[in-house]
Amino acid sequence: MPKTRSQSRYAPDRGLTTRMVTTMFLIGLLYVVFVGVLLALLKNAWPVILLIAGVLFIAQFWFSDRIAAFSMGAREVTPEQAPGLHGTVDRVCALADIPKPRVAIADSDLPNAFATGRNERTALVCVTTGLLRRLEPEELEGVLAHELSHVAHRDVVVMTIASFLGVLAGVMTRVALYAGLGRTSRDSTTALVALLIPLVSAVVYVISFLLTRLLSRYRELSADRSAALLTGRPSALASALTKVTGEMARIPTKDLRRAEPFNAFWFAPAFSSGESLSRLLSSHPTLEQRLDQLGRISAQLGRA
Repeated sequence: MPKTRSQSRYAPDRGLTTRMVTTMFLIGLLYVVFVGVLLALLKNAWPVILLIAGVLFIAQFWFSDRIAAFSMGAREVTPEQAPGLHGTVDRVCALADIPKPRVAIADSDLPNAFATGRNERTALVCVTTGLLRRLEPEELEGVLAHELSHVAHRDVVVMTIASFLGVLAGVMTRVALYAGLGRTSRDSTTALVALLIPLVSAVVYVISFLLTRLLSRYRELSADRSAALLTGRPSALASALTKVTGEMARIPTKDLRRAEPFNAFWFAPAFSSGESLSRLLSSHPTLEQRLDQLGRISAQLGRA
């Protein structure tokens, strides 16, 4: 029988739970309002809008994690193919008392890792070949403990669903414009609707983007904290963070650009430029903030 989150040995985080519930409520409300506005603007196209909205929501919930893993090149591996990696995952799962997820490797020099999945039964944890080459065993354990914390706290599914609302808004806008404005019409109402729908879509995207960024930054700090307390070695996780962030500067820009759209899922964000807008609106807290928190945890454990 699969273990529930309450049975996990990861430190509970009420702040994370509150933020996830609030974010999902607001994201859901935003989605309902968005569909409602489309129905109000395009009354004749309501069957198409409701059908597309329902299909996209179901696809978003059931397949978005698989799409994300596929897009990042995750290839599931067996214990025979990657005994060291599986051994580390086994140790972390034993420490946390959680079911073992599927294990995957992405063939990329980008040193990073991510976890995805709707629940513990469908969870997948993936590391890149670049990460495996660069980290020591205790550093890799810290990274995997961080990623599995996302699975245990269920925040990975919240981020997966929330991150796709912007994509859905864009798809829904194109469908609504095609369904409602595809007919020949010369009145001023049609022109007004053609301007309002993209505007509403842009507002929905901006709000959902800001909501997910606020949640994402907190959940990364929460995962760092949970992993450090679980393994009892915050210094190993701090070392991995420092090493991974430093190595990003050596990755070709074209590879960083390919990885940037998935920054919300990565252990450490990939930036193709030092002063980019994406860095200012990053899905992760700064390296200094993460190291500062790990330093405080290390001090606390030292006094215990």
